[in-house]
Amino acid sequence: MKRSLNAILLLILLASCQEEVFLELNSVEPRPVIEAFWTDAGIYNFVRLSTSRDFYSEEDNVLIENATVFIENEDNGQIFPFRFSQQAGRYLPINNGAGNVGGNYRLHVEWEDNIYESSGLLLDAPVLDSIVYNFRDERVFRESGYYLTLYGDIPFEDNNFYRLRVVRNDTLLNNRNDYLLFDDSFGTSILNRGFELSGFPFNANDRVRLELFRLNRSAFDYLNQLVGLLFNDGGLFSPPPQNPMSNIDLVAGEIAPLGYFKVSSVRTATIVVAPD
Repeated sequence: MKRSLNAILLLILLASCQEEVFLELNSVEPRPVIEAFWTDAGIYNFVRLSTSRDFYSEEDNVLIENATVFIENEDNGQIFPFRFSQQAGRYLPINNGAGNVGGNYRLHVEWEDNIYESSGLLLDAPVLDSIVYNFRDERVFRESGYYLTLYGDIPFEDNNFYRLRVVRNDTLLNNRNDYLLFDDSFGTSILNRGFELSGFPFNANDRVRLELFRLNRSAFDYLNQLVGLLFNDGGLFSPPPQNPMSNIDLVAGEIAPLGYFKVSSVRTATIVVAPD
């Protein structure tokens, strides 16, 4: 009895000693954050520019609206100019411009006295054949619901870096658990066997669109680092939080950028969960 009482007192003492600690981090000058998508489908293409904030800042992001932005086809010199859209809060390609598979593309951003550039190859996309769904009962670590399995084929021997985005009823699932990134570490038969979206339960009558992007290695590495940062809880055994390594270069000026440039083909497949 005395031993149990001591254990309870120890737990109370430990609980009373818990205190939320805020690290004293240096304040830094705002840096431009560039998020740029260039694909073979014009509706996905944009460049978003904003300024960074301090780690504990609760202020809203400040958009950069006065930059010069274009993408160049490095193979033939064709220029795709972008214009800032107040409604979208980002730069959009004029005339809904898009890239072609096999083309090398260079992002060019001029802001104040700084010039930023990044390049990428627009790789061909895998084949998407079909989507099936099955209802699964609730289990430990799994909610009940309809789960999707995607079938297709990856015929490429190298440069197999992918992101699969899930859109439910026109809403992109974009929380930290929703980043589906994979490569060919375990072979390229993942789509042939059927790729089940095990963490995404759906309801009857949900409309689901899957968007598969084939990335360059630099963009894939950036997203992997971003996911690691999103899961960093700041605990005792977590590494200090740091920004993912950008694949965008500072070619003139003094303020280095954050963010990344994604050149990618995209394939989509849509299904409505309509059980009998």
